[in-house]
Amino acid sequence: MKSRTLMCITAITLFGALAISVRLDAQERSANQQHKSEHNRYKLVDVGTFGGPSGYVAQDLLSTGSSSGVLNNRGALVGAADTSTPDPDYLPGSGFFPIDPLIMHAFQWQKGVLTDLGALPGNNNSFATWISANGLIAGFSENGAIDPQFGVPQVDAVLWKDGKIIDLGGYFSSAGAVNNRGQVVGNTLNTATLPALNVRAFLWENGKMQDLGTLGGTFAGAGLVNERGQVSGVSYTNSTPNPVTGIPTQDPYLWENGTMLDLGTLGGTFGVPNALNNRGQVVGQSNLAGDANFHPFLWDKKNNPPLTDLGTLGGNFGSAFWLNDAGAVVGWATTPGDQTARAFLWKNGVMTDLGSVTGEPCAFAQNINSKRQVVGVAFDCVTPGGHAWLWENGGPIVDLNTLVPPGSSLTLELAENINDRGEISGIGGPPGCGDPFVCGHGFVLIPCDRDHSDEEGCEGESLAGVTQNIPVASQRSITTTPANPALSDRPATMLGRLRGRRFPGLRTLGPGTGPAN
Repeated sequence: MKSRTLMCITAITLFGALAISVRLDAQERSANQQHKSEHNRYKLVDVGTFGGPSGYVAQDLLSTGSSSGVLNNRGALVGAADTSTPDPDYLPGSGFFPIDPLIMHAFQWQKGVLTDLGALPGNNNSFATWISANGLIAGFSENGAIDPQFGVPQVDAVLWKDGKIIDLGGYFSSAGAVNNRGQVVGNTLNTATLPALNVRAFLWENGKMQDLGTLGGTFAGAGLVNERGQVSGVSYTNSTPNPVTGIPTQDPYLWENGTMLDLGTLGGTFGVPNALNNRGQVVGQSNLAGDANFHPFLWDKKNNPPLTDLGTLGGNFGSAFWLNDAGAVVGWATTPGDQTARAFLWKNGVMTDLGSVTGEPCAFAQNINSKRQVVGVAFDCVTPGGHAWLWENGGPIVDLNTLVPPGSSLTLELAENINDRGEISGIGGPPGCGDPFVCGHGFVLIPCDRDHSDEEGCEGESLAGVTQNIPVASQRSITTTPANPALSDRPATMLGRLRGRRFPGLRTLGPGTGPAN
């Protein structure tokens, strides 16, 4: 049943979480300085659903932050949306699919058209997790079988190609990414019985699924593949649980030409990759020695040593969510004292604090494009809901809700992706929706710029856009009240709440775990 579906593959779900560090120039430090930043207006497209209340995007399932693979440079967005058909296997709880009693199907949205990608034969749920530049779509689908071992619907990794769905096989498998060459990576379980179940990383190509092996333990997962065929994921290095984490040492890896390279950690026993670019650079987060704190990292084979601690904004925690092919990194990092998370941009050894939306103490930077435009979410560090934002041209963060027509159909809560054409996707809440991550819809923002001047809905919009006057000091210096739980627990709490609110039906379980009861 949906609520009890096996969740072992989510052991590598820490593929994302964003925050950014503080470096302001002399002008920005002036409390009286007014910073003028010019932005385009945007056409807002509510992607909608297939008759049900909610729409979702891939990182809701496979990561805590990064979802850049769901929007390509052709403006195609993929995810999943509720139909109006009741789900006969629904029970409240956790699983691959959200906590509502309706069948959901994978979708592709492009140029105003929402396409139902369907599912494997039967009354099945499906989800699209990644779209390549040339339109190949990876994801997973229930296959119509009830697993005899666990009594729940089985799930298979799938690939949508030329309008057809291809079952990639595996056992409770899920595809996380695909490149232009049709190479698909993901996770699958072995067919052993409990308690011997474990997760394995796979590469599927030309009809064959290859086990990528491990770094020495019984578990490995894959979620990223670039155009060179390099794969990144995580693997146990042994079988001995550590006293702090409760699991064996888990390191990020880079797999290439049959070899899995251990990328190491920053001294701790737990690390995860969140993004891999086409230069083979990897970013993510890693525990420090003692496993009490974690920092964002960059791994680059050309550096000596290859693994670099990107640091924080003076606090104890941080994570790198994404990087572009020029090596510019975005994510989040905490400040001293109350450990408030702030969005950052890191480039050439310098971490810049991008700030937050006025009134929201915490911000995550979700994605960056080739033009160094950055998008993300600002929120109160604990509760659902937030403000989708954009940073560009060296100016302060701007709330994207101020750049769309008044009275729009959605409140823009989370900006997750921005492609090289400046198009933005994310999650928004329609009127009456208390939590957009339960009843929200996907959205696409199309800039009314010279590249989109003929776009319907942009007629009459000034290409110069809108200029906002924002007091820089109040934008960057926010006083926060410590919230429960304790300050030392706030980063974990923020990530857990954000992950849970994005996909309320998903409960992250560790490797070797059976169906949730």
